[in-house]
Amino acid sequence: MDPYDLQGQKKAKEEQALDDKMKRESEENDFRWLMSSKRGRRIIFRLLQQRGVFSTSFNPTAMHMAFLEGNRNSGLTLMDLIHRCCIELYPTMIKENTNGREHRDNGQ
Repeated sequence: MDPYDLQGQKKAKEEQALDDKMKRESEENDFRWLMSSKRGRRIIFRLLQQRGVFSTSFNPTAMHMAFLEGNRNSGLTLMDLIHRCCIELYPTMIKENTNGREHRDNGQ
């Protein structure tokens, strides 16, 4: 790209911004589709659990804790997607995946 072609640079930047917007909208639409079904919500909930979003990442070994925090960060990115795209489905997902758990945990 010609460093003196300011019009060309502006046009390239606008095209890149449009491309980024389309990719983000596509990702969000795909995610809404996944979260629209009970099976999809179960998958997402499982991923959040596996990433340690609902638990502490403290560990006395610094390297292990750093690993857990990196794992948790990927889960928080997923949580951000939930909040941006379909926050109204979050309580449904939690209820579906924890319903009756307190009875199982208590041995009932």
